[in-house]
Amino acid sequence: MSKTETLAKIVLGPVLLMQGMYTRRVTPKLPEAEGEREGVSGVGEELRVLILGDSAAAGVGASTQAEALSGQLVSRLATDHQVFWKLWARSGLDSQALLDLLAQRAPERFDVALLSIGVNDVTSQLSAEQWIALQQRLMDVLRDQFAVKQIILSPLPPMHLFPALPQPLRWYLGNRAARFNTRLAGLAAGNDHCTMLTTRLAPVAGSMARDGFHPGPAIYSVWADDAARAIARRCRASASDKV
Repeated sequence: MSKTETLAKIVLGPVLLMQGMYTRRVTPKLPEAEGEREGVSGVGEELRVLILGDSAAAGVGASTQAEALSGQLVSRLATDHQVFWKLWARSGLDSQALLDLLAQRAPERFDVALLSIGVNDVTSQLSAEQWIALQQRLMDVLRDQFAVKQIILSPLPPMHLFPALPQPLRWYLGNRAARFNTRLAGLAAGNDHCTMLTTRLAPVAGSMARDGFHPGPAIYSVWADDAARAIARRCRASASDKV
């Protein structure tokens, strides 16, 4: 735990706790996006894709999966591939809960996994060190149990800009999210099979869901664009290695 975070918890602890409880009580509970969570789309070389994680992966903030991360990503990848895709995501999941979910799934093979997890860890008491250890475990499970060749890590959003969060809670969680992202970037840099997106998920007017906490379709679109480009680069690199 950083000195800044430790000092903030000592000085602001009661305020942060009260603000967290209040925010949970008044923030609208939005549903996950409706629609299919697996399918086949496009024509071309086969590409097996897994999208997994928390409420953002599940499409909260979009009406349908077609407007959410999964649908927008698959539509981009399907221009060059026959995409066999699945979405394993649920609102409220933290990293340990996602590991538990994966443990319940039968082993199968995916070429690419797009991971969105961490916001519920940021709002917990988990340290950055504990969180990064969980990310390594998630990557190991994806590689060992699901034969994933390429893991795309999504950065934590800029929580210091979330309109649903009051100050100083917004500053405190934003600082934690930034530190988690720094550690995640270091983890990705040390793994050849891993890419961390540099997507700027900063909210602008009209881009977030009405709860002020989740992405809207406009942010999902930017996110899907960046993920599709990262996947395409890795696919090209892999094809070059085979030549």
